[in-house]
Amino acid sequence: MSFIAPKSTDLLLSEAESENLYPKLIEQINKDFNLANEAIDFPASTSPNELKIQLHEKIYRLIQYKFAEYLNLLYIIDVPEDQIKQLDGSDLVDLSEQVSFLILKREWMKVWFRNRF
Repeated sequence: MSFIAPKSTDLLLSEAESENLYPKLIEQINKDFNLANEAIDFPASTSPNELKIQLHEKIYRLIQYKFAEYLNLLYIIDVPEDQIKQLDGSDLVDLSEQVSFLILKREWMKVWFRNRF
């Protein structure tokens, strides 16, 4: 069975929930952000919608005010650089939303594989 990345943030989060891996996804996000010295601490009770909004806000602020830390975070999470380069950076709100999705996709992939193998 191979990993097929969900096409949107909402689909990804509902897939994580339906596979009962949503808490592990939150754990993984917290872990990687902390490794990047960008303390974030989503409680296990965070709803998928809250997670989506708060992650988006966090990425938005990083891009705007702490660009070096933002790049470091992408490196630590291991978001593919070519995917980042394909994004249109003209609108910061859109960009941070797209980057949030790429981060979630990468984190979901880690959790998914760890659960399978």
